[in-house]
Amino acid sequence: MANVRWAGLLGLYVGAQVVGLALADPFRSEGLASGATSSSPTAPIALILVIVLAPLLILLFARRQGSLGGLRQVILVAIAGSLFFTLYATFLLLEPSGPLLLPPYGAELYIDPALILAGMASAGIYLALLMEPQWYVVDFAGFVAGGALIAILGVSFGIRWAFVILGALMVYDAIAVYRTKHMVSLADVVTEMKLPILMVMPDSAGFDYTAAPSLKEQRGQPVEERSAMYMGLGDVVIPGMLVASSFVWLPDMPAFAGVGANLWVAAGVLLGSLVGYTVLMRLVLGGNPQAGLPLLNGGAIGGYLLAYVLVFRSFTFGLTGGL
Repeated sequence: MANVRWAGLLGLYVGAQVVGLALADPFRSEGLASGATSSSPTAPIALILVIVLAPLLILLFARRQGSLGGLRQVILVAIAGSLFFTLYATFLLLEPSGPLLLPPYGAELYIDPALILAGMASAGIYLALLMEPQWYVVDFAGFVAGGALIAILGVSFGIRWAFVILGALMVYDAIAVYRTKHMVSLADVVTEMKLPILMVMPDSAGFDYTAAPSLKEQRGQPVEERSAMYMGLGDVVIPGMLVASSFVWLPDMPAFAGVGANLWVAAGVLLGSLVGYTVLMRLVLGGNPQAGLPLLNGGAIGGYLLAYVLVFRSFTFGLTGGL
């Protein structure tokens, strides 16, 4: 059954990155970059600080008696709000002619289908997470959010800054899991609150996530008796950022088989991260919590470097891309 969980998480991992890759160029055309492609290091440093501080703040509030319910509400509202904006941008891409003019036409009343669809979808996901946060609801919300985040981060950060972010977070994740262990504590809190910050893959579709034992209890069980496997959403999004960034910021000149050079390098990044994923899953099956980003980011960076040299026949590595 471990193979089922391994393959399921692999599907979520690859699927979210493919979605992010597909959305990256349209998002760039819609102007959804953060402005982080300038030479200023402010934006990547700010992103790293948010990623470092957010878990600490969640753990700080979680320690207060009776605070988990309120904290869960705040995080769910924030997730729903973020999903609304990203889904709105996505649905806009599907609109053939923009907002619709309603009768009586002289009144110039307009309706925006993308706005309505995004509102309905984000509200539906929020209510599902609020009332029945089963594993498939949590995974769906994480999948949608992950794909959109990969695209936005890839558009917002050029190659050089993506390297800086991936490298810094590799080190941070290793420290947070193996030394301070606060990421392990965060995983316990997130599973208790049933938030889509952690993807869940059970042995069977009938797995009841709402009644599942805590991660701490599961770690006390033999690996073969555990009912689910977990992966942090950041383990999907952060290496995926380099996939999208490679596609957006590298030249799209034809390379092999008529496929653009940028797409070949993006594929190399994904394949490199999958090598790291394979090693990571072998370690996870040993039963102990593992830091995902050192292997996933390391594989992604290695895949980028190798693919860039093979495709562009250069050792500049495109580090000015997006500047």
